Amino acid sequence: MKRVVITGLGVVAPNGINIPQFTHAIKNGISGLHFLQELKDGLMGCCVAGVPVAFDDAILKPYLSPGAFKSLRSTTVKYALAAAIEAWTNADLSINNNEVDYETGCVFGNGVCDVDHMRYAIQFYENNEVQKLGVRHIEQLMTSGASAYIGGMFGLGNQVTANSSACSTGTEAVVMAYEKIKTGNAKRMIAGSCEASSKYIWGVFDAMRVLNRNFNDDPKGASRPMSVDSAGFVHGSGAGALILEDLETALERNAIIYGEIISGFVNSGGQRNCGSMTAPASAGVRACIETTIKNANINANEIDLICGHLTGTGADKMEIANWAAALNRKGNDFPFINTTKSLTGHCISATGSIECVAALLQLHENFIQPNMNCENIQPEILEIINEDCIVKKPMNKTINTIIKANFGFGDVNSCVIFKKYNQ
Repeated sequence: MKRVVITGLGVVAPNGINIPQFTHAIKNGISGLHFLQELKDGLMGCCVAGVPVAFDDAILKPYLSPGAFKSLRSTTVKYALAAAIEAWTNADLSINNNEVDYETGCVFGNGVCDVDHMRYAIQFYENNEVQKLGVRHIEQLMTSGASAYIGGMFGLGNQVTANSSACSTGTEAVVMAYEKIKTGNAKRMIAGSCEASSKYIWGVFDAMRVLNRNFNDDPKGASRPMSVDSAGFVHGSGAGALILEDLETALERNAIIYGEIISGFVNSGGQRNCGSMTAPASAGVRACIETTIKNANINANEIDLICGHLTGTGADKMEIANWAAALNRKGNDFPFINTTKSLTGHCISATGSIECVAALLQLHENFIQPNMNCENIQPEILEIINEDCIVKKPMNKTINTIIKANFGFGDVNSCVIFKKYNQ
């Protein structure tokens, strides 16, 4: 079995469209949530969202042909390409335009194709102008559109694929890439996920009444994980990308190593035992966490920080209970815990990869990002863990081991453990 390390990071997030901006934002508790008039005009209950408003797709021009750039409308693909390009260059890798790299592959997931782009295409059909649509649109609508663009951009000759597991997608992609390298079937993988900025997608969640409608006049306070007055999540969008390599390959080229993956696992609760299409079964969540720790050959007491899912809904208290049971740690013995969602909103299929990037930045730079908007913690949570475990202000802290998990619609779970690299 190969040791697997992370050598490159890239991000397009609501509070930072590249690694320097994103690092500054999560270190200092800077939010990327905004009130959007178009949501109010659409009579949505929640008019707040996390959107990478400063994103400029001109950064993609040097990497695409003029025709491909002109026809690229999908924000899903744009965010994915920008994050992947940054991760690739962050890893100090070069683009070879003439040869196929059979040792490198890609797993880049998403949840829903870009509905805005689909609506654009549908207009041609409705106006009986389908022949004017052009030839470069299906590639932006297919689930594997982002991974296909990435594979072509870097000439990847190993497996190039997309996964789709709702909010578990990003972390699942990292685990899939990790397993590919660990078993010796690839030397390097790009792993990540993306989510479009789309009022049509957000409207579906708003209709479910799972978004917070109480903070339209206070956007930065709208995402409130673990808070007593949380009333639903806030939608976000963007992409995260990681470069995974086997240790030997990374050392041969003197790559910067952000951390090592020592275990990862994916499972499902089967939509049984209180689990459903929209609610995770506690038994499945605990089994996912416990198996990840067991496969890492570490003791749960070694975990310094939990980067949780924690969306700002009633499920937060159940998640804390699951973590406490799976780690067999509670009260003062519970690790520090945080989530980026108070700063970015819930980026759905992109959330896992963006949060994995955040976890690795904390591991590499020895800090713990604050949980914002949780001045008053849910009492059910404080019955399980000490409030000091929930970091509310920026903290400099040496971190050696981080456990990260995400849970998604369909009762699916994914978990990964990052450890500071040690020769």
